[in-house]
Amino acid sequence: MNQAQQGYSLSSPTVPQPQASPIRNKIGSLFIPVRDIERSRDWYGRLLGLEPELPILHGHLCPLPMEGTGLILDTMPMWGGLEPGGAPPVRTPAFMLLTGDIEAAYAFARDCEAALVTDIQDGHWFVIEDPDGNKLMICRE
Repeated sequence: MNQAQQGYSLSSPTVPQPQASPIRNKIGSLFIPVRDIERSRDWYGRLLGLEPELPILHGHLCPLPMEGTGLILDTMPMWGGLEPGGAPPVRTPAFMLLTGDIEAAYAFARDCEAALVTDIQDGHWFVIEDPDGNKLMICRE
């Protein structure tokens, strides 16, 4: 019995082609879970050099004006924010904020009362913690 009689094909297997997706491969904004939206807005505003008194939407959201991908502070009422202690913090840095001067950024973060999780690593990056325990990476461009 030959391969054709056994059900084998001698031609190349059909490779599925990628299907067009209605979901774009672009990140719009990242959410940062916070407990006290006003305190977090002020802390992030100082850290990022933003204008004071950024608007708070719907009582729980504060979009931060960013270059590129957006950051939104959110008390996350649907995702644990109404529980005692609030929504769980981000324990592993999920994104990085960029700097042209890693030493100055480290000193500035310390002056903004960020909890310094690491020292500057490899002359390139360090990790801080915001008042809610979210870990943020600062990285040299």
